[in-house]
Amino acid sequence: MLGNALLLALRELRRNVMRSILTMLGIIIGVAAVIILVTLGEGATKQVTEQISSLGSNLLMVTPGKMMGPGQSSGAAPFKLADAEALERDLTVLRSVAPVSTSSVTAIYGNENWSTTVTGTTENYFTTVNRRAQRGRVFTDTESRMGVAVCLIGETVRAKLFGTEDPIGRQVRLNRVSCEVIGLLDEKGQSTMGQDQDDLVILPLRTFQRRIAGNEEVRLIQVSVNDGVSTDKAKREIGWLMRSRRHLSMSEEDDFNVFDLKEISKMLSGTTQMMTAMLSAVAAVSLLVGGIGIMNIMLVSVTERTREIGTRLAIGALEREVLLQFLVEAVVLSSMGGLIGIVLALSASVALANLLGMPFVFNAPIVLIGFAFSAAVGIVFGFFPARKAARLDPIEALRHE
Repeated sequence: MLGNALLLALRELRRNVMRSILTMLGIIIGVAAVIILVTLGEGATKQVTEQISSLGSNLLMVTPGKMMGPGQSSGAAPFKLADAEALERDLTVLRSVAPVSTSSVTAIYGNENWSTTVTGTTENYFTTVNRRAQRGRVFTDTESRMGVAVCLIGETVRAKLFGTEDPIGRQVRLNRVSCEVIGLLDEKGQSTMGQDQDDLVILPLRTFQRRIAGNEEVRLIQVSVNDGVSTDKAKREIGWLMRSRRHLSMSEEDDFNVFDLKEISKMLSGTTQMMTAMLSAVAAVSLLVGGIGIMNIMLVSVTERTREIGTRLAIGALEREVLLQFLVEAVVLSSMGGLIGIVLALSASVALANLLGMPFVFNAPIVLIGFAFSAAVGIVFGFFPARKAARLDPIEALRHE
C-alpha cells in the first residue's frame, strides 16, 4: 500500500512540476541555510583552534595593564628586558621566554616601499611561538645581545619589496635604519582576527629599542610552559614574581595580566558557536515558512481533486488509505526539497570555505538532522490537508464541480 501511495505521489508531483518546485523552495532555502551556517561556523571554530595551537599548546602572554592583548592600559608601567630575563632565570616551569615590542614602519628596498609591522624580540621568540625560517636563518644570541642590524621578513613583505628576487643578504631600510635580511619566515596566512601574520619584520630587541623605538620598553612577554606543567601553576608563579618585581603590596591589585591562549581559543570558539546557533535558528524559520507553503498547496490539491477523492471513497477506499496518500505526497515534497537543499548547501559550503580561506568541515549529523527535519515538516504540515481529504463525504465530493 505504501509503495503504491509513493508512486501515485510522484505521478502527482510530476503533473505539476513548476508548482512542486516553488512549493519546495522554502524547504530548500531553510535546509541549505542551516547546513551552510553550521558548516562555516564549525570551519571557523576549527580554524581558530588550529591557529592558536600552531603557536604552541602551552603559550602564555604577559602584558602590562589589564588589556587582553599586546599594549598597556593607562597608569601601567611597561616591562623591561630585565623582567623577561628574571622570568627565564627564576622560574623552572618555563621552557622559553620572549620579550616583544612592536612598531609600524615603512620598509624600503630599491624603488619599492611597504608599510608593515616591525617586531623586536630575542632569539627565544622562534621557539616560544613555534615559528621558523623557511629560508636563511634566525639571528643568534650574540647578534641579539649586541644589537646587530639583521632581520627576518614575512612572505608578504618579501612579495611587496622583492618580487621574484632573492631577499637573503639584501639590505632593507626600516624608516632610517638599514638592516640585512638573513631569513624568510615560514608562511602563516591570516590570523583569526583577519591580521596578515606574514606582514612583519623581526629584529633583535636591542636593535629595535636603540634604533627604532628609542626606549627600553617591552610591551609583551610571551612565555612557553614546559611540557607536563599546568599552565595554571605557571600563571601563579609568574604572577608572584611579577608582583615582586613591580613592588606591589598585598593590598594592591595586579597591574599586569597573564592569560592563556587556550582561554582565548575557548572564548572565540564559544562566541563562534553561539553566533552559529543564533543564525541557524533564524535560518530555520524559513523551514516553517516552507511548511506553511506545503500545507497551502496540499489544501489546494485537495480542493482540485475532490471528485477523485469522492470516487475512490465510493468504490471502497478506506479513509486511512486516502489519509496516507496525501500525507505521502506532502512528505515526498518536503523530503525532495530537503535533499536538494543538502546538495546545494554542501556545494556552497565548499565554495565559501575556499573563498574565505577556512577549512571545510563535513558535519554528518547536521545533514541528517536537516533531512529528518524537512521530512518532519512534511508530516506535520501535511497532516491537516490529508485528514481533510480523508474525511470528505463521498456523495458531496462526487457532486463537487
